[in-house]
Amino acid sequence: MTSVVLLPAKAVVSRQLDEYRAWERLLVADPADRVVRTHFENTAYTLCVLMGECTARAAAEAAERYLRPRTTRRPRPAPSRSRPAPDPRGR
Repeated sequence: MTSVVLLPAKAVVSRQLDEYRAWERLLVADPADRVVRTHFENTAYTLCVLMGECTARAAAEAAERYLRPRTTRRPRPAPSRSRPAPDPRGR
Protein backbone atom coordinates (compact mmCIF):
# COMPACT_ATOMS: atom_id res chain seq x y z
CA MET A 1 0.00 0.00 0.00
CA THR A 2 1.34 3.42 -0.92
CA SER A 3 0.86 6.43 1.33
CA VAL A 4 0.15 9.84 -0.13
CA VAL A 5 1.53 13.00 1.42
CA LEU A 6 -0.20 16.26 0.62
CA LEU A 7 1.98 19.34 0.89
CA PRO A 8 0.62 22.84 1.47
CA ALA A 9 1.25 25.63 -1.01
CA LYS A 10 4.61 27.26 -0.33
CA ALA A 11 3.05 30.74 -0.49
CA VAL A 12 0.61 29.80 2.28
CA VAL A 13 3.38 28.32 4.44
CA SER A 14 5.56 31.39 3.88
CA ARG A 15 2.74 33.76 4.87
CA GLN A 16 1.87 31.71 7.95
CA LEU A 17 5.50 31.45 9.05
CA ASP A 18 5.96 35.22 8.67
CA GLU A 19 2.82 35.83 10.73
CA TYR A 20 3.95 33.34 13.38
CA ARG A 21 7.37 35.00 13.67
CA ALA A 22 5.79 38.48 13.92
CA TRP A 23 3.47 37.43 16.77
CA GLU A 24 6.35 35.57 18.40
CA ARG A 25 8.42 38.79 18.49
CA LEU A 26 5.49 40.70 19.98
CA LEU A 27 4.95 38.01 22.60
CA VAL A 28 8.62 38.07 23.62
CA ALA A 29 8.40 41.87 23.95
CA ASP A 30 5.25 41.69 26.12
CA PRO A 31 4.50 38.20 27.46
CA ALA A 32 1.63 39.45 29.66
CA ASP A 33 -0.44 40.80 26.74
CA ARG A 34 -3.35 38.37 26.40
CA VAL A 35 -4.37 39.60 22.96
CA VAL A 36 -0.86 39.04 21.60
CA ARG A 37 -0.70 35.60 23.26
CA THR A 38 -4.05 34.61 21.69
CA HIS A 39 -2.93 35.65 18.20
CA PHE A 40 0.41 33.91 18.68
CA GLU A 41 -1.27 30.68 19.78
CA ASN A 42 -3.69 30.81 16.83
CA THR A 43 -0.90 31.28 14.30
CA ALA A 44 1.14 28.56 16.02
CA TYR A 45 -1.80 26.14 15.81
CA THR A 46 -2.36 26.91 12.13
CA LEU A 47 1.32 26.38 11.37
CA CYS A 48 1.23 23.04 13.23
CA VAL A 49 -1.74 21.89 11.14
CA LEU A 50 -0.13 23.03 7.88
CA MET A 51 3.14 21.26 8.62
CA GLY A 52 1.71 18.20 10.38
CA GLU A 53 3.69 18.82 13.57
CA CYS A 54 2.65 18.70 17.24
CA THR A 55 4.59 21.70 18.52
CA ALA A 56 4.98 25.23 17.22
CA ARG A 57 8.76 25.01 17.32
CA ALA A 58 8.78 21.80 15.26
CA ALA A 59 6.26 23.31 12.83
CA ALA A 60 8.35 26.46 12.36
CA GLU A 61 11.48 24.39 11.74
CA ALA A 62 9.61 22.16 9.30
CA ALA A 63 8.27 25.22 7.48
CA GLU A 64 11.76 26.70 7.21
CA ARG A 65 13.11 23.43 5.80
CA TYR A 66 10.16 23.18 3.39
CA LEU A 67 10.72 26.72 2.11
CA ARG A 68 14.51 26.39 1.81
CA PRO A 69 15.57 26.29 -1.84
CA ARG A 70 16.77 22.89 -2.96
CA THR A 71 20.18 22.64 -4.47
CA THR A 72 20.44 20.53 -7.57
CA ARG A 73 23.21 18.04 -7.72
CA ARG A 74 25.42 18.17 -10.75
CA PRO A 75 26.71 14.91 -12.14
CA ARG A 76 30.32 14.28 -11.39
CA PRO A 77 32.67 14.59 -14.33
CA ALA A 78 34.06 11.33 -15.63
CA PRO A 79 37.51 10.56 -14.30
CA SER A 80 40.30 11.46 -16.69
CA ARG A 81 42.16 8.57 -18.22
CA SER A 82 45.91 8.39 -18.09
CA ARG A 83 46.09 7.00 -21.61
CA PRO A 84 43.90 7.82 -24.58
CA ALA A 85 40.95 5.60 -25.29
CA PRO A 86 41.47 3.15 -28.18
CA ASP A 87 40.13 4.23 -31.53
CA PRO A 88 36.94 2.23 -32.15
CA ARG A 89 37.80 2.08 -35.89
CA GLY A 90 41.00 0.23 -35.11
CA ARG A 91 43.42 3.00 -36.12
